[in-house]
Amino acid sequence: MALAKEILGCSVIERSWFVSIPKASFSHHHQARQNLGVDPSLIHHRRVNLRKGLGSPAAVAAISEDLLRAVPENVARFKVRTVVTVRQKNKEDLKETIAKHLDAFTDRIGRNVVLQLVSTEIDPKTKAPKKSSEAVLKDWSKKTKVKAERIHYSAEFTVDSNFGIPGAITVTNKHQNEFFLESMTIEGFACGPVHFPCNSWVQSKKDHPGKRIFFSNKPYLPSETPAGLKAMREEELGYLRGDGKGERKLYDRVYDFDVYNDLGNPDKGIDFARPALGGSKIPYPRRCRTGRAPTYSDIHAESRVEKPLPMYVPRDEQFEESKQNAFSAGRLKAVLHNLIPSLKASISANNNDFKGFADIDSLYKEGLLLKVGLQDELLKKLPLPKVVQESSQGFLKYDTPKILSKDKFAWLRDDEFARQAIAGVNPVNIEKLTVFPPKSNLDPEVYGPLESALKEEHILGHLNGMSVQQAIDENKLFIVDYHDAYLPFLDRINALDGRKAYATRTIYFLTPRGTLKPIAIELSLPPQGPSSRSKRVVTPPVDATSNWMWQLAKAHVNSNDAGVHQLVNHWLRTHACMEPFILAAHRQMSAMHPIFKLLDPHMRYTLEINALARQNLINADGVIESCFTPGRYCMELSAAAYKSMWRFDKEDLPSDLIRRGVAVPDSTQPHGLKLLIEDYPYASDGLLIWSALENWVHTYVNYYYPTPAVVCNDRELQAWYAESVNVGHADIRHADWWPKLASPEDLASILTKIIWLSSAQHAALNFGQYPYGGFVPNRPPLMRRLIPFEGDPEYANFVADPQKYYLCALPSLLQATKFMAVVDTLSTHSPDEEYIGERQQPSVWTGDAKVVEAFYEFSAEIRQIEKEIERRNNDHSLRNRCGAGVLPYELLAPSSEPGVTCRGVPNSISI
Repeated sequence: MALAKEILGCSVIERSWFVSIPKASFSHHHQARQNLGVDPSLIHHRRVNLRKGLGSPAAVAAISEDLLRAVPENVARFKVRTVVTVRQKNKEDLKETIAKHLDAFTDRIGRNVVLQLVSTEIDPKTKAPKKSSEAVLKDWSKKTKVKAERIHYSAEFTVDSNFGIPGAITVTNKHQNEFFLESMTIEGFACGPVHFPCNSWVQSKKDHPGKRIFFSNKPYLPSETPAGLKAMREEELGYLRGDGKGERKLYDRVYDFDVYNDLGNPDKGIDFARPALGGSKIPYPRRCRTGRAPTYSDIHAESRVEKPLPMYVPRDEQFEESKQNAFSAGRLKAVLHNLIPSLKASISANNNDFKGFADIDSLYKEGLLLKVGLQDELLKKLPLPKVVQESSQGFLKYDTPKILSKDKFAWLRDDEFARQAIAGVNPVNIEKLTVFPPKSNLDPEVYGPLESALKEEHILGHLNGMSVQQAIDENKLFIVDYHDAYLPFLDRINALDGRKAYATRTIYFLTPRGTLKPIAIELSLPPQGPSSRSKRVVTPPVDATSNWMWQLAKAHVNSNDAGVHQLVNHWLRTHACMEPFILAAHRQMSAMHPIFKLLDPHMRYTLEINALARQNLINADGVIESCFTPGRYCMELSAAAYKSMWRFDKEDLPSDLIRRGVAVPDSTQPHGLKLLIEDYPYASDGLLIWSALENWVHTYVNYYYPTPAVVCNDRELQAWYAESVNVGHADIRHADWWPKLASPEDLASILTKIIWLSSAQHAALNFGQYPYGGFVPNRPPLMRRLIPFEGDPEYANFVADPQKYYLCALPSLLQATKFMAVVDTLSTHSPDEEYIGERQQPSVWTGDAKVVEAFYEFSAEIRQIEKEIERRNNDHSLRNRCGAGVLPYELLAPSSEPGVTCRGVPNSISI
């Protein structure tokens, strides 16, 4: 508390009789008093008398020279100063540069940036908020050539002595260019400096005719909004909601909902048409509305904006410059726009498959050799990123993925295959096996006989002398079950060119050493008739032939795992399902709402990255369809999971672990539950972060909501949650499992879920994609061959050259390199990343000193968690994260350097 007080000065709401003087100008004021023959010790007393004379406890606006002027107290007007911080662009295009110089010229003749200070109080005469005189930013034209990242401007307001406390500032930009307003600080009020965190683009008046409104950092619940700010609070929210009409412009700041009807492009032909996601036919969360016109071929499909043209998201949601540079200057856009077409033209005809594992290794050691002449064309077009480095010898080189860093053959081992189910990039699908053989929840009338082919004899020899039922009862058997996720799509997937898939189940045994061992893999196809061989079970090998069969079966499991990971756990459960909560937050909660302030860092960049995904990744013939087994049915598989298994009430870590049976409630344990796999790195590290988040959010919520009545009567809060559910998740809004919002406990639980999903859960699922998937045999995103039965035409080829058959089953060279380039981009931390426990302007993001102090305590707890994770990664008793050739589990280690690091928990879904 003392630390926060020291940083904040006097709280704005605590009205001190003492008028503070900015430190930078203290000596100047002291000298002025001496020159005027005034005893500085009398200043305090004189200010008290001034306030008393006004007959009001309102804060006194003052700069000391003004205070010393002999003017009647009842008409006193004083000057206060604001320091305005503007963040500059590092790079400008020609149009921006010309406009910048034009703005510098017109600023000198009155077309400038105009500010006005608004009080929290109403003028009793005008019945309107008290306002200062208008002021202009000084020296804009003089500072045009300054190259610093941030430029500080100043302006002076004239206010009445009974002005009260400043609560808002309006800004009018009469320039041609927009500018990024980072913050404003008012100095000269008795309460001390008043901070206005802005972090917003201020548009030119020609694009935004009205005045921009910025509120101070003092949070207010709607019922506590000072009279002078009530109308402005509603005005700003009204603008952000928009009217739901027309096409949005790139400079707009309007947040609204729409269905996913822009993934296909039927105007290009039937092969590019895709069903709309969202609605009664295919339920799905809502995305940000753009208002683009429909396609010519289908009035229900929205026309597309193709790369490199930008997709609309509200202006303040767009990437800041350093993030944009990290993302686009050679990463995803360069790779997708230029590299892949050139590679396809040069290699697809003759070099479609890897000839041996040495070909894959050469991607990291030697690079991808291009035809002579093509290199020059590429290098002229590409600002090549770190992952794809140019070389004078004419090849493109990829960074060595982390999975190869400690043991290049680890991926072949069964224990590593199993370890990645609890410590890899997708550790959220493993479940406790509760019944054997496992059962399907699909409709047999639709999908035919669904009995499992797994028998006790398949696994009995791997149970250390236990019976199957004994192993189940003693919590020794676990399963990763993708049978029901894939089976409904298999006929269509396997009809696609170059796609072959099974519906898989993998059974694991928990060994006495705490590690997992795969003991059976079931591979299922839709039944084709009474005598069809639609199901088979593959068990650990006993000879050379069965070894290659086993490796192929594991590859199919990993391919299914990669698809569910990307389409369900990563895209759907974090990116897509969080977007409605973000849209509703901006539409329904004022920037001065304490819950908006809490959520703000956890919403950063998510709308932009989701829009880019609709444009480049999940669209028809986009990267996801090109690189993953389900092909054109990828998003339908995602939607099926949303309908069948997504439940917001089960998305917190403890509930998810209990739902999957890998933990049981236990009040004697630190987090209220006991893990059945004690060395489960994702779960054990995740619970540390979950607990810290839960404590921080509960502390925050209880500060503002002491009783259930305050929660129930907060109309903005209730409107946010209602819109998130009823509009953002409209297709499942009637589900009885939605949590209620009627108490501080309800609110804290909902908010902790959202922050967990946006930060730690997304990090655990995202930043290991290249470290684990950049070596394609470890996690092939698609498969091109089924496993032949003895007697099949392909069986002879398999036996004659099993390595060739295996490599031909993996993605082609083109598919692999395209996938590698993309997952590298998705695994990269940008230089401006904000990690959990960090905030922009950490001492002034809120005006409540106790909350700032609580946040610092939360940050300290996160730093301790990082040390504990480091300790665990050096504990040799934890064999799933420490040992010869074993990768440490760092995906939930909170901090990271920029780049592909396989660690770091950003605040938000920012990539």
